[in-house]
Amino acid sequence: MNNFSFFNRANIQQELQETEFDILIIGGGITGAGIALDAASRGMKVALVEKNDFASGTSSKSTKLIHGGLRYLKQFDFWLVKEVGTERAIVHKLAPHLVIPEKMILPLIEGGTYGSWLTSIGLKVYDVLASVEGDDKRKMLDKNEALEKEPLLPENILNGAGYYAEYRTDDARLTIEILKTASQYDAQIINYTKAEEFIYENKRIVGAKVTDEFTKNSYNIKAKYVVNAAGPWVDELRQINNSKIGKRLHLTKGVHLVVPHEKLPVKQSVYFDIPDGRMMFAIPRGKVTYFGTTDTNYQQDKNNVETTVVDALYLIEAVNNMFPDITLTLEDIESSWAGLRPLIHEEGKSASELSRKDEIFVSDTKLISIAGGKLTGYRKMAERIVDIVAKKMKRRFETDFDPIQTEDIILSGGPFQNYKSVNLYSNQVYKRIQPFGLSKKDASYLVHNYGKQTDIILDKFDELALENIEERLLKAEVWFTIRHEMTCTPTDFFMRRTGRLFFDKPSVDAHKDFVVSEFKNHFNLSDEKTASLNKELNEKIAFAIAFKK
Repeated sequence: MNNFSFFNRANIQQELQETEFDILIIGGGITGAGIALDAASRGMKVALVEKNDFASGTSSKSTKLIHGGLRYLKQFDFWLVKEVGTERAIVHKLAPHLVIPEKMILPLIEGGTYGSWLTSIGLKVYDVLASVEGDDKRKMLDKNEALEKEPLLPENILNGAGYYAEYRTDDARLTIEILKTASQYDAQIINYTKAEEFIYENKRIVGAKVTDEFTKNSYNIKAKYVVNAAGPWVDELRQINNSKIGKRLHLTKGVHLVVPHEKLPVKQSVYFDIPDGRMMFAIPRGKVTYFGTTDTNYQQDKNNVETTVVDALYLIEAVNNMFPDITLTLEDIESSWAGLRPLIHEEGKSASELSRKDEIFVSDTKLISIAGGKLTGYRKMAERIVDIVAKKMKRRFETDFDPIQTEDIILSGGPFQNYKSVNLYSNQVYKRIQPFGLSKKDASYLVHNYGKQTDIILDKFDELALENIEERLLKAEVWFTIRHEMTCTPTDFFMRRTGRLFFDKPSVDAHKDFVVSEFKNHFNLSDEKTASLNKELNEKIAFAIAFKK
């Protein structure tokens, strides 16, 4: 049986109860996942628990870019630009099927944030700091060149554009693949398992009591060190530990909206000015274009972060303002997501001015907490945490561990030599599925989601006898994600394993009943439990399109 399978949960729970771990990580987002892989690959015994599904908080609600942090040049945060720029290239190398080159156009408009000279210098500095090479290096475009690249830009106030490279990803899938890779290094990882309280010996944390959210069974996990990587919930765990002193989190909300691509037919990603002085992204992705983001203070329910009508209208007006031929309305919105940034509070600074740097807090009881940071910088954040634990282990137990390995650990779904080889593989997949009436877009979706694991899905597809080809492929996908990705609910499948709720909502509407019935069959669920899963999925679908007044 695959270690990272729903059906391996009982074995994982047994291991969690019987082993004393070197490190217990609380939080299954990108930060916790990165720490798990770094620590396990250095030879530590690692446990990780997540109270909901993996990546269900901030790590499935970002702008979904592995980007070099151009905007931080405005804040003269050169260190952050250098770190995330360098990391961007590394993460692309580790998973080129998931971290995809994406050209970005930065329009230079009259009265805008960026002038031509400053942008040229800024992008040159960006290239140097972020170690940008080859075709990814920045170009400056005149007005006509900019309009050729993006005809939707406002001709009457356009002076030209910067043209540079970013990388697009699926944040939740990246998190899942890192966790799966950590599992291959014997990390014991489980979702839907909530840390309720800490265990202490001699005023020192030595583990946590956790509860399985499905069975409500509680048990203890013992560990030499506990790391709090709970994102927006970091301060709650510090509070339980009575160590919420000094610096604290400052949560800000970021909202993204999704429309059919024909409603906002940008030819490539655009990073553009909005009237209040902020900047915004519009990013094409398959059948849709998504745009965002907001940056507003947030102090409400962290488990249900809603998009309000005010949020939606702010973003819609910003798009309509920049693109004269576009007239979006609320009725055009196909889906949306709202997430929280767990930043570090700084007195007197607005939400947009707060630093995106990560910070580490160690309490008197030796709880190690990390907050802040960027999706792109997950590997360096993990390195800093694991370095701390390794030093402490050496002092206390004279235990030595290997140095950091993660720069060279290919994530599950690989290996690919480069992005060209991803495209070659995608063509092979297309040849395999074309006889069934499936398209190049279907092949691209599978490869960019699962990489070479697509072969496992298609082998299962070949075994099945369903006449409806779409449902046959879905059936193979559901089977794969349950048995290889610890998928527990249809909502996990549609939101975080496939991204369909965000990027192909019509397919969710068309196939949700079929997928729910697949879960019923796989898990042998009662009608009552099946109805509960169906209700949860319908609530999430409604949540993505209903805006709070």
